[in-house]
Amino acid sequence: MTTPHVPLLRIEGLRVSIGEREVLRGIDLTIDHGETHVLLGPNGGGKTTLLNALLGMPGYEITAGSIHFDGRDLLELTIDERARIGIGIAFQRPPSVRGITLRTMMRLAAGGEIDDARLHEIASSLDVVRMLDRDVNAGFSGGEAKRAEMAQLIAQEPVLALFDEPESGVDLENIAVVGAAMQRLLKGEKASDPKRSGLIITHTGHILEYVNADVGHVLYDGRLACAGNPRDLVAEIGEQGFEKCVECVLCER
Repeated sequence: MTTPHVPLLRIEGLRVSIGEREVLRGIDLTIDHGETHVLLGPNGGGKTTLLNALLGMPGYEITAGSIHFDGRDLLELTIDERARIGIGIAFQRPPSVRGITLRTMMRLAAGGEIDDARLHEIASSLDVVRMLDRDVNAGFSGGEAKRAEMAQLIAQEPVLALFDEPESGVDLENIAVVGAAMQRLLKGEKASDPKRSGLIITHTGHILEYVNADVGHVLYDGRLACAGNPRDLVAEIGEQGFEKCVECVLCER
């Protein structure tokens, strides 16, 4: 008997509220092992809410629907349990953490299972070696904080990597460094390297100049309005805007 295929992430009918306001209104999304998906959409459309719901962050009430990760009910797990089974995130605005150095945070992200050579290799690739013994993000510039965040995520080696606006608040040089690191993490450096799954939130689509994504989605007004080739969607949105691109889809629902 053939074993049914189980995708890495399956979201069905997800509805999420913040306080009295319903933000997500019935999300269906499937990400398979090794796939990278991109989530486009205007500010306030629910993109970050979806990531926070996946993480189990407080204040995000799931009122309907389900989330399964590799066949396991994600809604039964705490934030730390979700991290331990392989969900990692690079935040849009990485917070400062006083009293913990970047070196220590990278070791924690790796579950303590990372040697000095590998830690230094990761830090070197993101030009954060000089920051290893400084408190996490304390006094860092926007670009430095993004690169330090990526170093922690690479040390974690997540099964599913979430990226919230990786190009936000950084210059072109830092976008290139962060984008190259994302590509290596998700797709590997060689064809034989294992592929990781990813979900990238982007408002501008600039990160797609550095990351080879497989599927793009538009999240508009709390609903997934359409899907397709990520670069084609970015080009269409650039020409017509979000509302024009999705209005025909929304009218059919």
